[in-house]
Amino acid sequence: MVLVEAAPPGVPRAINLAAAWGWRLLVIVAVAALAVVGLQTLSMIIVPLAVALLITALLKPVHDFLRDRAKFPGALATLTTVLGLVAVVAGLFTFAGAQIASGMSDMMNQARAGIDQIVDWLHTGPLKLSEEQLNSYIDKAQQAFSGDGGSSWVQRGTAWAGTAGHFLAGILIALFASFFFLSQGERIAVFLISLMPPAARQPTYQAGRRAWVSLSSYVRVQVIVAAIDAVGIGLGAAILRLPAWVAIALLVFVTSFIPIVGAIASGAVAVLVALVTHGLVSALVMLGVVLLVQQVESHVLQPFLMGKAVSLHPLAVLLAVVVGSSLYGIVGALFAVPVLAMVNSVVRYLHGYDPFPELGNGPLPKAGRPSRPTLAEGIEDRPRIGDPDRDPKRR
Repeated sequence: MVLVEAAPPGVPRAINLAAAWGWRLLVIVAVAALAVVGLQTLSMIIVPLAVALLITALLKPVHDFLRDRAKFPGALATLTTVLGLVAVVAGLFTFAGAQIASGMSDMMNQARAGIDQIVDWLHTGPLKLSEEQLNSYIDKAQQAFSGDGGSSWVQRGTAWAGTAGHFLAGILIALFASFFFLSQGERIAVFLISLMPPAARQPTYQAGRRAWVSLSSYVRVQVIVAAIDAVGIGLGAAILRLPAWVAIALLVFVTSFIPIVGAIASGAVAVLVALVTHGLVSALVMLGVVLLVQQVESHVLQPFLMGKAVSLHPLAVLLAVVVGSSLYGIVGALFAVPVLAMVNSVVRYLHGYDPFPELGNGPLPKAGRPSRPTLAEGIEDRPRIGDPDRDPKRR
């Protein structure tokens, strides 16, 4: 097959070749741009569905245990799994919120005292800032926070209410989708693959299996790493008697799912709380705890736990986070690494380097057929008394 036609008379071959590659690259860029715009336009649906995939990858072992080992009915196993997740998350946030509310007055007093110490150090320390400069900086900070007065607060309140509404709707969509992904995920995947041309179904199915293993491994390992980070930093905050140390640990756990950026942000919050409540020495100790925990995570936990399931170069992770965050903000940073891990597994498999040869190359299941017989099928297939076709006594 000829990809580049012969150059017209008078046109150098190099220019003709560059033009041929150029318009192909323009088509690729245009398609990629349309995909980016489409994802942004449909983010209200796509983001909750992507979150549901992460939840499904995390909870699938629990669901399978309840269904296969504990002998729960399929729907009950799925419902128990999803409601259990909701109960755990709600309990953690309730406990953290109660701790913050109970110690809010003391924390505010300590924060004011800490800020006064910082301002005093800026005035008397090496920087030697004058009172006029400090007051000017404080006024600018207050203006940036408060905006243009009451109208700004009304606008912000309206914007926050809209954001909260979208957030709650996204949570409901994610939980609803997680229920069906857990109970009927394989059937949904097989149905979608069956819509493809016959020649592409088997490679797509096998590549998808590898991508799912990479996603599942990444999510579960990331939960373990995030929990260890949260326990380590939270324990350090508790030993230093920082206010709301449970909230700090919870913040560390949540932000640990965003590589690089999350660790820096949560560590900075912990150090800042220590600085404004207990002073510079406590902040330095907290900084040491944060750095120690993050170094153990980066050099011991991540390589040991991730293994070959998510074998990505650190530079690739950094670039993925930067590109994802620049396109879609925090959501892009959250999904950059798992998407990259899935793409890596798919590309390697399609190029003959199977990352998971132990999965084999089994046939694609038939579309629309569940992996386990339903109650209706069991009733339909059993012998019936009086039916000559189904009653063994009358055959």
